[in-house]
Amino acid sequence: MPSNLSGTASTTQSILQETLQQHITQSRKRTLDLFKEVNADIFRLQANPDFSPVGWHLGHIGFTEGLWLLEQEAGHAPLFPEYRRLFAADGLAKTERQNLPPFEEICDYLEQIRTKVEAYLPRAPLRSQAWLWYWLVQHESQHCETITWVLQLHHLHQQAAVSWTPPPINGPLPSPPKVPVQITSLSTLDMIHIEGGKFLRGNNQLDALDNEKQAHWAHVDSFWMDRYPVTQGAYRQFMEAGGYQKSHYWSNDGWQWLQNNPVDHPFHWDLNKGEHHPVCGVSWYEADAYARFAGKRLPTEIEWEKAASGHPGSGDALAHPSPQAPRYYPWGEESLTADHCNHGGLRWGTTTVDQFSKGKSAYGCYDLLGNVWEWTDTWFHAYDGFQPYPYPGYSMAYFDDQHRVLKGGSWATQSPVLRCAFRNWYEPRIRIHFAGFRCAYG
Repeated sequence: MPSNLSGTASTTQSILQETLQQHITQSRKRTLDLFKEVNADIFRLQANPDFSPVGWHLGHIGFTEGLWLLEQEAGHAPLFPEYRRLFAADGLAKTERQNLPPFEEICDYLEQIRTKVEAYLPRAPLRSQAWLWYWLVQHESQHCETITWVLQLHHLHQQAAVSWTPPPINGPLPSPPKVPVQITSLSTLDMIHIEGGKFLRGNNQLDALDNEKQAHWAHVDSFWMDRYPVTQGAYRQFMEAGGYQKSHYWSNDGWQWLQNNPVDHPFHWDLNKGEHHPVCGVSWYEADAYARFAGKRLPTEIEWEKAASGHPGSGDALAHPSPQAPRYYPWGEESLTADHCNHGGLRWGTTTVDQFSKGKSAYGCYDLLGNVWEWTDTWFHAYDGFQPYPYPGYSMAYFDDQHRVLKGGSWATQSPVLRCAFRNWYEPRIRIHFAGFRCAYG
Protein backbone atom coordinates (compact mmCIF):
# COMPACT_ATOMS: atom_id res chain seq x y z
CA MET A 1 0.00 0.00 0.00
CA PRO A 2 2.18 2.89 -1.25
CA SER A 3 1.57 5.88 0.97
CA ASN A 4 3.43 8.99 -0.17
CA LEU A 5 1.09 11.95 0.23
CA SER A 6 1.32 15.62 -0.64
CA GLY A 7 -1.02 18.60 -0.66
CA THR A 8 -2.51 21.02 1.83
CA ALA A 9 -2.91 20.01 5.45
CA SER A 10 -6.69 19.70 5.17
CA THR A 11 -6.47 17.68 1.95
CA THR A 12 -3.83 15.38 3.41
CA GLN A 13 -5.91 14.86 6.56
CA SER A 14 -9.00 14.02 4.47
CA ILE A 15 -7.11 11.61 2.21
CA LEU A 16 -5.42 9.90 5.13
CA GLN A 17 -8.68 9.56 7.02
CA GLU A 18 -10.43 7.98 4.05
CA THR A 19 -7.47 5.71 3.27
CA LEU A 20 -6.99 4.54 6.83
CA GLN A 21 -10.71 3.90 7.34
CA GLN A 22 -10.61 1.67 4.27
CA HIS A 23 -7.52 -0.17 5.49
CA ILE A 24 -8.78 -0.86 9.01
CA THR A 25 -12.17 -2.02 7.68
CA GLN A 26 -10.62 -4.37 5.13
CA SER A 27 -8.13 -5.75 7.64
CA ARG A 28 -10.83 -6.57 10.16
CA LYS A 29 -12.95 -8.31 7.54
CA ARG A 30 -9.98 -10.45 6.51
CA THR A 31 -9.34 -11.33 10.15
CA LEU A 32 -12.88 -12.38 10.96
CA ASP A 33 -13.19 -14.36 7.72
CA LEU A 34 -10.49 -16.69 9.05
CA PHE A 35 -12.74 -17.72 11.93
CA LYS A 36 -15.85 -18.63 9.96
CA GLU A 37 -15.37 -22.38 10.39
CA VAL A 38 -13.18 -22.51 13.52
CA ASN A 39 -14.77 -24.57 16.28
CA ALA A 40 -14.48 -23.84 19.99
CA ASP A 41 -11.72 -26.40 20.58
CA ILE A 42 -9.48 -25.16 17.77
CA PHE A 43 -10.17 -21.58 18.87
CA ARG A 44 -8.46 -22.08 22.23
CA LEU A 45 -6.00 -24.95 21.69
CA GLN A 46 -2.27 -24.56 21.17
CA ALA A 47 -1.12 -26.35 18.03
CA ASN A 48 2.59 -25.91 18.71
CA PRO A 49 4.64 -24.65 21.69
CA ASP A 50 6.01 -21.79 19.57
CA PHE A 51 2.56 -20.37 18.76
CA SER A 52 -0.41 -19.12 20.77
CA PRO A 53 -3.99 -20.32 20.11
CA VAL A 54 -5.80 -18.55 17.29
CA GLY A 55 -8.29 -17.11 19.77
CA TRP A 56 -5.49 -15.39 21.65
CA HIS A 57 -4.29 -13.74 18.45
CA LEU A 58 -7.79 -12.40 17.84
CA GLY A 59 -7.96 -10.85 21.30
CA HIS A 60 -4.42 -9.51 21.03
CA ILE A 61 -5.32 -7.67 17.82
CA GLY A 62 -8.06 -5.77 19.63
CA PHE A 63 -5.96 -5.17 22.73
CA THR A 64 -3.10 -3.70 20.70
CA GLU A 65 -5.40 -1.38 18.76
CA GLY A 66 -6.99 -0.11 21.96
CA LEU A 67 -3.66 0.28 23.74
CA TRP A 68 -1.99 2.43 21.13
CA LEU A 69 -4.86 4.46 19.68
CA LEU A 70 -7.28 4.82 22.58
CA GLU A 71 -5.03 4.72 25.63
CA GLN A 72 -1.70 6.11 24.38
CA GLU A 73 -3.02 8.63 21.85
CA ALA A 74 -6.62 9.51 22.74
CA GLY A 75 -6.14 9.26 26.52
CA HIS A 76 -9.01 6.83 27.17
CA ALA A 77 -9.13 4.52 30.14
CA PRO A 78 -8.54 0.86 29.23
CA LEU A 79 -11.57 -1.06 28.00
CA PHE A 80 -11.95 -4.44 29.71
CA PRO A 81 -8.87 -4.02 31.95
CA GLU A 82 -9.34 -7.64 33.06
CA TYR A 83 -8.13 -8.68 29.59
CA ARG A 84 -4.87 -6.76 29.83
CA ARG A 85 -2.72 -9.56 31.23
CA LEU A 86 -4.37 -12.15 28.99
CA PHE A 87 -3.91 -10.37 25.66
CA ALA A 88 -0.76 -8.32 26.17
CA ALA A 89 2.25 -9.75 24.33
CA ASP A 90 4.23 -9.88 27.57
CA GLY A 91 1.35 -10.86 29.86
CA LEU A 92 1.29 -14.66 29.88
CA ALA A 93 3.49 -17.43 28.56
CA LYS A 94 2.14 -19.01 25.36
CA THR A 95 1.29 -22.21 27.25
CA GLU A 96 -1.00 -20.21 29.56
CA ARG A 97 -3.06 -18.57 26.82
CA GLN A 98 -5.59 -21.35 26.26
CA ASN A 99 -8.08 -20.28 28.95
CA LEU A 100 -9.93 -17.86 26.69
CA PRO A 101 -13.34 -16.19 26.65
CA PRO A 102 -15.72 -17.48 23.95
CA PHE A 103 -15.34 -16.29 20.37
CA GLU A 104 -18.48 -14.13 20.59
CA GLU A 105 -17.19 -12.36 23.70
CA ILE A 106 -13.84 -11.57 22.11
CA CYS A 107 -15.62 -10.30 18.98
CA ASP A 108 -17.68 -7.97 21.17
CA TYR A 109 -14.44 -6.77 22.78
CA LEU A 110 -12.97 -5.98 19.34
CA GLU A 111 -16.16 -4.27 18.20
CA GLN A 112 -16.31 -1.97 21.23
CA ILE A 113 -12.69 -0.96 20.69
CA ARG A 114 -13.22 -0.41 16.96
CA THR A 115 -16.29 1.78 17.56
CA LYS A 116 -14.22 4.12 19.74
CA VAL A 117 -11.30 4.02 17.28
CA GLU A 118 -13.55 5.06 14.40
CA ALA A 119 -14.94 7.90 16.49
CA TYR A 120 -11.38 9.05 17.23
CA LEU A 121 -10.13 8.84 13.62
CA PRO A 122 -11.67 12.17 12.36
CA ARG A 123 -9.92 14.14 15.09
CA ALA A 124 -6.65 12.21 15.19
CA PRO A 125 -3.54 14.24 14.18
CA LEU A 126 -2.89 12.03 11.16
CA ARG A 127 -0.09 14.10 9.63
CA SER A 128 2.09 13.11 12.59
CA GLN A 129 0.34 9.92 13.65
CA ALA A 130 -0.40 8.10 10.38
CA TRP A 131 2.60 5.81 10.79
CA LEU A 132 0.95 4.34 13.92
CA TRP A 133 -2.28 3.57 12.07
CA TYR A 134 -0.33 1.95 9.24
CA TRP A 135 1.65 -0.04 11.80
CA LEU A 136 -1.58 -1.31 13.40
CA VAL A 137 -3.00 -2.35 10.02
CA GLN A 138 0.17 -4.32 9.38
CA HIS A 139 0.20 -5.72 12.90
CA GLU A 140 -3.27 -7.16 12.33
CA SER A 141 -2.25 -8.46 8.91
CA GLN A 142 0.79 -10.23 10.36
CA HIS A 143 -1.36 -11.90 13.00
CA CYS A 144 -3.73 -13.02 10.25
CA GLU A 145 -0.84 -14.92 8.71
CA THR A 146 0.07 -16.44 12.07
CA ILE A 147 -3.56 -17.47 12.59
CA THR A 148 -3.52 -19.14 9.17
CA TRP A 149 -0.29 -20.93 10.06
CA VAL A 150 -1.74 -22.24 13.35
CA LEU A 151 -4.89 -23.41 11.57
CA GLN A 152 -2.65 -25.24 9.10
CA LEU A 153 -0.86 -26.90 12.02
CA HIS A 154 -4.18 -28.11 13.43
CA HIS A 155 -5.05 -29.50 10.00
CA LEU A 156 -1.70 -31.27 9.73
CA HIS A 157 -2.18 -32.82 13.17
CA GLN A 158 -5.47 -34.23 11.97
CA GLN A 159 -3.69 -35.73 8.96
CA ALA A 160 -0.77 -37.09 11.00
CA ALA A 161 -1.83 -40.71 10.50
CA VAL A 162 -0.99 -40.43 6.81
CA SER A 163 2.67 -41.40 6.46
CA TRP A 164 5.00 -40.33 3.69
CA THR A 165 7.37 -42.65 1.85
CA PRO A 166 10.23 -41.26 -0.25
CA PRO A 167 9.92 -42.04 -3.96
CA PRO A 168 12.26 -44.71 -5.33
CA ILE A 169 15.56 -43.63 -6.78
CA ASN A 170 15.57 -44.51 -10.46
CA GLY A 171 19.25 -44.74 -11.28
CA PRO A 172 22.08 -42.33 -10.42
CA LEU A 173 21.49 -38.61 -10.57
CA PRO A 174 23.86 -36.41 -12.56
CA SER A 175 26.28 -34.25 -10.61
CA PRO A 176 24.84 -30.80 -9.88
CA PRO A 177 26.20 -28.03 -12.09
CA LYS A 178 28.75 -25.67 -10.61
CA VAL A 179 28.01 -22.72 -12.91
CA PRO A 180 24.77 -20.95 -13.78
CA VAL A 181 23.11 -22.42 -16.85
CA GLN A 182 20.39 -20.78 -18.92
CA ILE A 183 17.75 -23.32 -19.97
CA THR A 184 14.09 -23.05 -20.92
CA SER A 185 12.61 -25.73 -18.67
CA LEU A 186 10.99 -24.86 -15.36
CA SER A 187 13.99 -25.36 -13.10
CA THR A 188 16.03 -23.53 -10.49
CA LEU A 189 18.91 -23.87 -12.95
CA ASP A 190 17.22 -21.06 -14.92
CA MET A 191 19.10 -18.05 -13.58
CA ILE A 192 19.10 -14.34 -14.34
CA HIS A 193 22.12 -12.07 -14.24
CA ILE A 194 21.73 -9.06 -11.93
CA GLU A 195 24.33 -6.36 -12.57
CA GLY A 196 26.18 -4.83 -9.64
CA GLY A 197 26.21 -1.25 -8.45
CA LYS A 198 24.48 0.98 -5.95
CA PHE A 199 20.74 1.13 -5.46
CA LEU A 200 18.32 2.58 -2.94
CA ARG A 201 17.06 -0.01 -0.48
CA GLY A 202 14.73 0.22 2.49
CA ASN A 203 11.56 2.27 2.84
CA ASN A 204 10.77 5.79 4.09
CA GLN A 205 7.06 5.84 3.23
CA LEU A 206 4.30 6.13 5.82
CA ASP A 207 3.86 2.37 5.93
CA ALA A 208 7.54 1.68 6.67
CA LEU A 209 8.15 -0.39 9.78
CA ASP A 210 11.04 0.64 12.00
CA ASN A 211 13.37 -2.07 10.68
CA GLU A 212 12.88 -0.87 7.06
CA LYS A 213 14.26 2.60 7.82
CA GLN A 214 16.20 4.47 6.84
CA ALA A 215 16.16 4.05 3.09
CA HIS A 216 19.79 4.20 2.01
CA TRP A 217 22.14 3.69 -0.90
CA ALA A 218 23.82 0.31 -0.83
CA HIS A 219 26.31 -1.45 -3.07
CA VAL A 220 25.98 -4.99 -4.36
CA ASP A 221 28.32 -6.94 -6.62
CA SER A 222 26.89 -8.57 -9.72
CA PHE A 223 25.37 -12.02 -9.21
CA TRP A 224 22.94 -14.55 -10.65
CA MET A 225 19.49 -15.18 -9.17
CA ASP A 226 17.09 -18.07 -9.74
CA ARG A 227 14.19 -17.04 -11.92
CA TYR A 228 11.84 -19.09 -9.73
CA PRO A 229 11.73 -20.29 -6.13
CA VAL A 230 13.11 -23.81 -5.71
CA THR A 231 10.36 -26.25 -6.65
CA GLN A 232 9.32 -29.53 -5.10
CA GLY A 233 10.63 -31.31 -8.18
CA ALA A 234 14.07 -29.74 -7.84
CA TYR A 235 14.18 -30.36 -4.10
CA ARG A 236 13.26 -34.00 -4.61
CA GLN A 237 16.55 -34.46 -6.46
CA PHE A 238 18.35 -33.36 -3.30
CA MET A 239 16.36 -35.84 -1.24
CA GLU A 240 16.91 -38.71 -3.66
CA ALA A 241 20.64 -37.96 -3.79
CA GLY A 242 20.83 -38.56 -0.03
CA GLY A 243 20.93 -34.88 0.84
CA TYR A 244 19.64 -35.49 4.35
CA GLN A 245 22.25 -38.18 4.97
CA LYS A 246 25.42 -36.51 3.63
CA SER A 247 27.13 -34.08 5.97
CA HIS A 248 29.16 -32.31 3.28
CA TYR A 249 26.02 -30.54 2.05
CA TRP A 250 25.41 -29.01 5.46
CA SER A 251 26.98 -26.26 7.52
CA ASN A 252 28.31 -27.35 10.91
CA ASP A 253 25.32 -25.80 12.68
CA GLY A 254 22.97 -27.27 10.10
CA TRP A 255 24.34 -30.77 10.51
CA GLN A 256 24.06 -30.49 14.28
CA TRP A 257 20.45 -29.34 13.88
CA LEU A 258 19.75 -32.34 11.67
CA GLN A 259 21.21 -34.76 14.22
CA ASN A 260 19.00 -33.24 16.89
CA ASN A 261 15.99 -33.20 14.54
CA PRO A 262 16.32 -36.30 12.33
CA VAL A 263 14.13 -35.57 9.30
CA ASP A 264 14.39 -36.62 5.68
CA HIS A 265 11.90 -34.33 3.95
CA PRO A 266 10.37 -30.86 4.39
CA PHE A 267 7.82 -30.30 7.11
CA HIS A 268 5.18 -29.86 4.44
CA TRP A 269 5.70 -32.21 1.50
CA ASP A 270 2.90 -32.84 -0.96
CA LEU A 271 3.81 -33.89 -4.49
CA ASN A 272 0.11 -34.28 -5.23
CA LYS A 273 0.23 -30.55 -5.89
CA GLY A 274 2.81 -31.07 -8.61
CA GLU A 275 6.52 -30.67 -8.96
CA HIS A 276 6.28 -27.05 -10.14
CA HIS A 277 4.95 -25.81 -6.80
CA PRO A 278 7.57 -24.23 -4.53
CA VAL A 279 9.06 -26.38 -1.82
CA CYS A 280 7.97 -25.09 1.59
CA GLY A 281 8.19 -26.01 5.24
CA VAL A 282 12.00 -25.95 5.26
CA SER A 283 14.32 -24.50 7.85
CA TRP A 284 17.13 -22.16 6.88
CA TYR A 285 19.52 -25.07 7.40
CA GLU A 286 17.68 -27.20 4.83
CA ALA A 287 17.59 -24.34 2.33
CA ASP A 288 21.32 -23.77 2.80
CA ALA A 289 22.06 -27.51 2.36
CA TYR A 290 20.09 -27.65 -0.89
CA ALA A 291 21.92 -24.60 -2.22
CA ARG A 292 25.26 -26.29 -1.52
CA PHE A 293 24.04 -29.45 -3.24
CA ALA A 294 23.11 -27.38 -6.32
CA GLY A 295 26.51 -25.66 -6.40
CA LYS A 296 24.89 -22.36 -5.47
CA ARG A 297 24.13 -20.41 -2.28
CA LEU A 298 21.30 -18.49 -0.67
CA PRO A 299 21.06 -14.84 -1.72
CA THR A 300 21.83 -12.10 0.75
CA GLU A 301 19.01 -9.78 1.69
CA ILE A 302 20.50 -6.95 -0.35
CA GLU A 303 20.76 -9.22 -3.42
CA TRP A 304 17.18 -10.33 -3.03
CA GLU A 305 15.96 -6.73 -2.74
CA LYS A 306 18.03 -5.63 -5.75
CA ALA A 307 16.54 -8.44 -7.86
CA ALA A 308 13.04 -7.50 -6.67
CA SER A 309 13.07 -3.70 -6.78
CA GLY A 310 15.97 -2.74 -9.03
CA HIS A 311 16.07 -1.75 -12.69
CA PRO A 312 18.17 -3.58 -15.31
CA GLY A 313 20.92 -1.55 -16.88
CA SER A 314 21.04 1.05 -14.13
CA GLY A 315 24.62 0.14 -13.21
CA ASP A 316 25.96 2.48 -10.56
CA ALA A 317 22.84 4.49 -9.75
CA LEU A 318 24.83 7.33 -8.15
CA ALA A 319 26.53 7.99 -11.49
CA HIS A 320 23.20 8.64 -13.21
CA PRO A 321 21.82 12.20 -13.22
CA SER A 322 18.31 10.88 -12.48
CA PRO A 323 18.64 7.46 -10.84
CA GLN A 324 15.44 5.44 -10.86
CA ALA A 325 13.71 4.94 -7.54
CA PRO A 326 13.33 1.33 -6.43
CA ARG A 327 10.05 -0.34 -7.26
CA TYR A 328 7.56 -0.65 -4.42
CA TYR A 329 6.43 -3.98 -5.92
CA PRO A 330 8.55 -6.13 -8.25
CA TRP A 331 6.26 -5.19 -11.17
CA GLY A 332 6.28 -1.46 -10.35
CA GLU A 333 3.75 0.83 -8.68
CA GLU A 334 0.56 -0.69 -10.10
CA SER A 335 -1.75 -1.69 -7.24
CA LEU A 336 -1.50 -5.25 -6.00
CA THR A 337 -4.20 -7.60 -7.31
CA ALA A 338 -4.87 -11.32 -7.37
CA ASP A 339 -3.30 -11.37 -10.84
CA HIS A 340 0.11 -10.26 -9.57
CA CYS A 341 0.86 -12.94 -6.97
CA ASN A 342 -0.59 -15.63 -4.73
CA HIS A 343 -1.40 -13.87 -1.46
CA GLY A 344 -4.01 -13.19 1.19
CA GLY A 345 -5.23 -16.79 1.45
CA LEU A 346 -7.15 -16.35 -1.82
CA ARG A 347 -6.13 -19.82 -3.00
CA TRP A 348 -5.42 -21.42 0.41
CA GLY A 349 -2.18 -23.02 -0.72
CA THR A 350 0.74 -22.64 -3.08
CA THR A 351 0.53 -22.23 -6.84
CA THR A 352 3.01 -23.13 -9.57
CA VAL A 353 6.00 -20.83 -9.56
CA ASP A 354 5.46 -19.65 -13.15
CA GLN A 355 1.78 -18.75 -12.82
CA PHE A 356 2.01 -14.99 -12.26
CA SER A 357 3.76 -13.47 -15.25
CA LYS A 358 2.13 -10.12 -14.45
CA GLY A 359 4.04 -10.05 -11.16
CA LYS A 360 7.54 -10.49 -12.63
CA SER A 361 10.30 -8.16 -11.52
CA ALA A 362 12.04 -5.86 -13.98
CA TYR A 363 14.77 -8.50 -14.26
CA GLY A 364 12.25 -11.27 -14.98
CA CYS A 365 12.13 -13.07 -11.62
CA TYR A 366 8.81 -14.71 -10.72
CA ASP A 367 7.08 -15.05 -7.36
CA LEU A 368 9.18 -12.53 -5.46
CA LEU A 369 6.01 -11.60 -3.62
CA GLY A 370 3.55 -14.20 -2.38
CA ASN A 371 3.49 -18.00 -2.61
CA VAL A 372 6.33 -18.66 -0.11
CA TRP A 373 8.58 -16.57 2.10
CA GLU A 374 12.19 -16.85 0.97
CA TRP A 375 15.13 -17.43 3.29
CA THR A 376 18.18 -15.22 2.78
CA ASP A 377 21.77 -15.55 3.94
CA THR A 378 21.51 -12.43 6.11
CA TRP A 379 21.14 -12.05 9.86
CA PHE A 380 18.38 -9.64 10.86
CA HIS A 381 19.97 -6.34 11.89
CA ALA A 382 19.26 -2.61 12.05
CA TYR A 383 19.96 -0.18 9.24
CA ASP A 384 21.94 2.98 9.98
CA GLY A 385 19.68 5.60 11.51
CA PHE A 386 17.36 2.99 13.04
CA GLN A 387 14.81 4.40 15.49
CA PRO A 388 12.53 1.91 17.26
CA TYR A 389 8.76 2.37 17.10
CA PRO A 390 6.21 2.04 18.41
CA TYR A 391 8.21 0.32 21.16
CA PRO A 392 11.82 -0.94 21.36
CA GLY A 393 10.94 -4.62 21.46
CA TYR A 394 9.09 -4.68 18.13
CA SER A 395 12.26 -5.21 16.07
CA MET A 396 15.24 -4.36 18.23
CA ALA A 397 14.89 -7.42 20.45
CA TYR A 398 15.62 -9.59 17.41
CA PHE A 399 18.87 -7.91 16.36
CA ASP A 400 20.67 -10.73 18.11
CA ASP A 401 22.43 -12.69 15.35
CA GLN A 402 19.94 -15.48 15.98
CA HIS A 403 17.35 -14.63 13.31
CA ARG A 404 17.65 -14.88 9.54
CA VAL A 405 15.84 -12.49 7.21
CA LEU A 406 13.04 -13.81 4.99
CA LYS A 407 11.66 -11.78 2.11
CA GLY A 408 8.65 -11.68 -0.15
CA GLY A 409 5.60 -12.99 1.70
CA SER A 410 3.57 -16.16 1.24
CA TRP A 411 0.19 -17.28 -0.06
CA ALA A 412 -1.21 -16.37 3.38
CA THR A 413 0.40 -12.91 3.62
CA GLN A 414 -2.06 -10.04 3.52
CA SER A 415 -1.61 -7.17 1.06
CA PRO A 416 -0.63 -4.46 3.62
CA VAL A 417 2.70 -6.19 4.27
CA LEU A 418 3.53 -7.17 0.70
CA ARG A 419 6.31 -4.98 -0.71
CA CYS A 420 9.94 -5.38 -1.72
CA ALA A 421 11.28 -3.59 1.37
CA PHE A 422 9.36 -5.63 3.96
CA ARG A 423 11.55 -7.74 6.27
CA ASN A 424 10.50 -10.90 8.09
CA TRP A 425 12.72 -12.87 10.42
CA TYR A 426 12.88 -16.29 12.06
CA GLU A 427 15.39 -18.47 13.81
CA PRO A 428 17.11 -20.73 11.26
CA ARG A 429 15.76 -23.84 13.03
CA ILE A 430 12.11 -22.93 12.41
CA ARG A 431 10.38 -25.01 9.72
CA ILE A 432 7.54 -22.62 9.08
CA HIS A 433 4.94 -23.98 6.68
CA PHE A 434 5.08 -20.85 4.52
CA ALA A 435 8.87 -20.66 4.05
CA GLY A 436 10.75 -21.66 0.91
CA PHE A 437 13.73 -20.13 -0.90
CA ARG A 438 15.52 -19.47 -4.16
CA CYS A 439 19.24 -19.65 -4.87
CA ALA A 440 21.93 -17.26 -6.05
CA TYR A 441 25.34 -17.70 -7.61
CA GLY A 442 28.45 -15.55 -7.92
